[in-house]
Amino acid sequence: MGVIQDLLKDIPLPKTAKVRQTFDNNQIADLSAELQSKLGRESIKETIKPGMEVAIAVGSRGLDRLVEITAETVLFLQELGAKPFIVPSMGSHGGASAEGQKAVLEHLGVTKETVHAEIKSSMEVIKLGELSNGLPVFIDKLASEADGIVVINRIKPHTAFRGPVESGIMKMISIGLGKQKGAEACHQLGFKHMAEHVPAMAKLTLSKMPFLFTVATVENAFDKVAKVEVWTPEEIEEKETEMQQLSKQLLPKLFFDQIDVLVIDQIGKNISGDGMDPNITGRYPTPYAYGGPEVTKMVVLDLTKQTEGNANGVGTADFTTQRLVDKMDRDTTYANGLTSTVVGPTHISTALPNDEQAIKAAIKTCNILDFKKVKLVRIKNTLDIGEIEVSEALFDHVREHESMELLTDFVELTFNENGNLN
Repeated sequence: MGVIQDLLKDIPLPKTAKVRQTFDNNQIADLSAELQSKLGRESIKETIKPGMEVAIAVGSRGLDRLVEITAETVLFLQELGAKPFIVPSMGSHGGASAEGQKAVLEHLGVTKETVHAEIKSSMEVIKLGELSNGLPVFIDKLASEADGIVVINRIKPHTAFRGPVESGIMKMISIGLGKQKGAEACHQLGFKHMAEHVPAMAKLTLSKMPFLFTVATVENAFDKVAKVEVWTPEEIEEKETEMQQLSKQLLPKLFFDQIDVLVIDQIGKNISGDGMDPNITGRYPTPYAYGGPEVTKMVVLDLTKQTEGNANGVGTADFTTQRLVDKMDRDTTYANGLTSTVVGPTHISTALPNDEQAIKAAIKTCNILDFKKVKLVRIKNTLDIGEIEVSEALFDHVREHESMELLTDFVELTFNENGNLN
């Protein structure tokens, strides 16, 4: 027996039970009708002229009903005589290549066949100007040559900074449409200044380019569209600030103020840009964002298949497993840190041979006197927290909480012959 196994052999593992967490599930029943109604405003329709070429900016995030929203927007423009096309607007995602960004959209279901518009992908940009501090502002060259630009995106809290405007339309304009150079420029001075740089860059771009309107959604705790809005360029900043507040109200959460050990089965870029959403875990990649539970030790066990080896976020955890490390594509992972300038999440946290040892290591180091009373929470991933597992030490809290319900008895954690959770 090695020294690590010897240190961990007597650490007790808690019994756990399944718990249901309840969130607001309101969503739009007929999204197409709602969107067409919002698009039908006279202030929106009057911006569209027959024959004009319109670039529709679509990003890399897995928005709910993205294909439907994009297709409805294309149809609206075509019915007014415009000629819309899609431009991938995702900063440096997709390997910072034109082919890679088109492939990202296709992976999300956005193709010429599904949205009835051509996808034109290029990493070429033009420089629109500079902020007062010298930061350059870029925009996709293909979009800049269009007669009009439309942006589609979801409004949600950012994972690395706080401000009136975080992740949404203005970020899509400043970073997404700015491609790799725009993303690099916006991140150049770090997340400490992001709350001012994102809107400042977006406003400069809006002042120089022919933006027609934007389509903005907010999703509920189950990632379903709860609200959709269509704004003129003049409305964006004020309306996005309001929608940002709504998005924070609807955000799912773990209903615990303090957790000794948080176990996360999977992380991946399809779950969050940070691998796991810090708004859920309370663990942020920078000191400029906050919220969520206080977690003493965090364990991530594996990568999703969809992340294709991108392990961004593993460094935010305290412990991981060797199988996660073995699946890690370091080039893809490290590219995240090089672009965002935040390299902590791409570090490899302490890696143990299997799930059992990783969890025991987290319990051993969570700074409590009695390991048998560990407050442990296990989740599949940060997108799927409607049903979670908790240890016996959290039973009273669950029983008394109006938004949680105990679903099973407490049972022992079981592991296979390799020491990984069944």
